[in-house]
Amino acid sequence: MNTILVLIVEDDVVDRMACRRRLGDTSAGPFRLIEAEDGEHGLHLARECRPDCILLDYRLPDLTGLDFLARLGADPEAAVRAIPVLMLTGADSAAVAMEAMRRGARDYLVKDAEGRYLELVPAAIERLQREQRLLKEKRRAEARFRTLVEQTQAISYIVAPGGTDRLHYVSPQIGMLGYTPEEWLGDPGLYADRMLPQEKEGVLADVRRCREGGLPLRLEYRLRTRTGDVLWFRDQADVVHDESGRPLFMQGTLIDITASKLTELELTQARDELRRLAAYQEKIREDERQRIAREVHDELGGLLTGIKAYVSVIGERAAQAGRDPDPLLAETAGLAQEAIDTVRRVIADLRPSVLDQLGIWTALEWYTAQVARRAGLACHCDIDPGAAALALDPDRSIMLFRIVQEALTNIQRHARAREAWLRVGLVDGWLSVAIEDDGHGMPETAGPAPDACWGIVGMRERSRSLGGELTITRRAGGGTVAALRVPIEARHAA
Repeated sequence: MNTILVLIVEDDVVDRMACRRRLGDTSAGPFRLIEAEDGEHGLHLARECRPDCILLDYRLPDLTGLDFLARLGADPEAAVRAIPVLMLTGADSAAVAMEAMRRGARDYLVKDAEGRYLELVPAAIERLQREQRLLKEKRRAEARFRTLVEQTQAISYIVAPGGTDRLHYVSPQIGMLGYTPEEWLGDPGLYADRMLPQEKEGVLADVRRCREGGLPLRLEYRLRTRTGDVLWFRDQADVVHDESGRPLFMQGTLIDITASKLTELELTQARDELRRLAAYQEKIREDERQRIAREVHDELGGLLTGIKAYVSVIGERAAQAGRDPDPLLAETAGLAQEAIDTVRRVIADLRPSVLDQLGIWTALEWYTAQVARRAGLACHCDIDPGAAALALDPDRSIMLFRIVQEALTNIQRHARAREAWLRVGLVDGWLSVAIEDDGHGMPETAGPAPDACWGIVGMRERSRSLGGELTITRRAGGGTVAALRVPIEARHAA
């Protein structure tokens, strides 16, 4: 066991002898004593020898015990200031003892005339030493924590529990905002003042809600530096509790995410530009389809119709002349009709004329009937009267038609379905379009076929151009549901 060096500052030689005898006789631990008979000598020995403990009498010939404590607490050496002091007071000096504790004494004992207080001295010194060791360990832990915190790139802070805004600590990294920790701690309103006006109310409401309720804080917001620059921060904080669950404080970090936010903004702008480009290209494609369909109808369709008419005229003239028409004429007429039918199908695929002439809802009914006839798929179309009364502009109409067309094409190619349903309605100010099938559904592990995947990407991009949302889910009982929701507000009609 280590020897405990005890400094006794006592002007009464009898009391010093009694204390020396008691500490020498005790089995509580080895003690080594040094003595001073006045305050000045005691302060000198404290600086010179750095004792583990000081036994201090209140009444000294040159200083009072309070004066001694004040001088000791003002010493330039931290190790001297940290020496624990056990104050020895008279029986009538309880107020003095309490004042000594306030001035820095760790404990006190009341000196009685019979000297019974001497029996308590060894245990009191041992208690002071345990407390001193705990205090040193705490300070070392705090120093390690402070070193760790101050080496990170984030601003660390500790705030009192409850709804208060009073900070206990802020790390030197607050300098990235142009302030010292002392400035930040000294002005409680500085935190709110550095927020952007348009964000302040919402951010402070969330911060106070988390602090008052002891909830984890996860926010992203902006703060202005002293020079006016704006930085993005991620604010993360959690409440620290003691062993009984009582909240001690909220500990948090402010992480500078300005660079990632700028990158995110650039990516968002690039994505939006790509989507605008895709929408523009889609419009160009639709215009080109419409032009090709019109030219095929006007040019090729007209030529085929003329050829068929000429063949019919040749046959009629042969009959009028009393000759049997050449059998090849009938075959030629049949081939011309097949070509005309093929042209009509191509025109319908390029740009259904029913869409321009009769509107989106009739076009959807017509298209589902075409799918049922061509693919042998029982395809049902149910359009709610409220939706049927809704007038869509040409651009939105063709986008909606292409989404339904792609969904039904995927069903024909990949679903192995027997039936499909197209349901259109109005729900809470949204146009709801659902395309369902009873096929084998989407696989749970592997994704859809590559061509179907690209089709889904196209459907989603078209839905975004409508300001809508597209979800694709497994259907209860088997199959797949592609559900589109499109807002019908006037702002989306352009």
